[in-house]
Amino acid sequence: MRAKRSLLGIIGVVAWVLLATFCTGSAQAAGVPDVHTGDRVQVAPPAPHGAGAQSPLAAVSPTISPAANWIHRAQDELFDCKEGNLCVEVWDPTVSKWKIFFLYTCNRYYLSNWFNTGYYLNKQTGSVTSYFYGAQGQVLRAFSPPQVGTQDWNPVWSIRNC
Repeated sequence: MRAKRSLLGIIGVVAWVLLATFCTGSAQAAGVPDVHTGDRVQVAPPAPHGAGAQSPLAAVSPTISPAANWIHRAQDELFDCKEGNLCVEVWDPTVSKWKIFFLYTCNRYYLSNWFNTGYYLNKQTGSVTSYFYGAQGQVLRAFSPPQVGTQDWNPVWSIRNC
């Protein structure tokens, strides 16, 4: 009887693992931008120094709240930062690629697991000012479009794109 229960338990666990494997999908957001005439296509920069040193098991993907469209791009891959967006790039150690967020909707976005140096490209329209904020809400950087630059993400806790 005990052997029968063990066998049923093992079969149940195997079935559960198989079901979980086939039922989970990709977590990447939809909305990969199309390239249009007149848009400036960007090239993803080289990986940050020492990017391959972190174990994928210990790595955590950078996130932003509220959610925004994003894509992954490897070094030298093209991407399109469309007019009206503040595009911010952070290294994602879980896939060894750049994770590029497209901040279009006016909001204050809170960052999680953003480390080291990344990039930003401000292609918003009008006389809008964007801000990077520190842990106590202090302004670390304020800028208006058009603006391209590098940013140490370590002290940045939030971004307002308007």
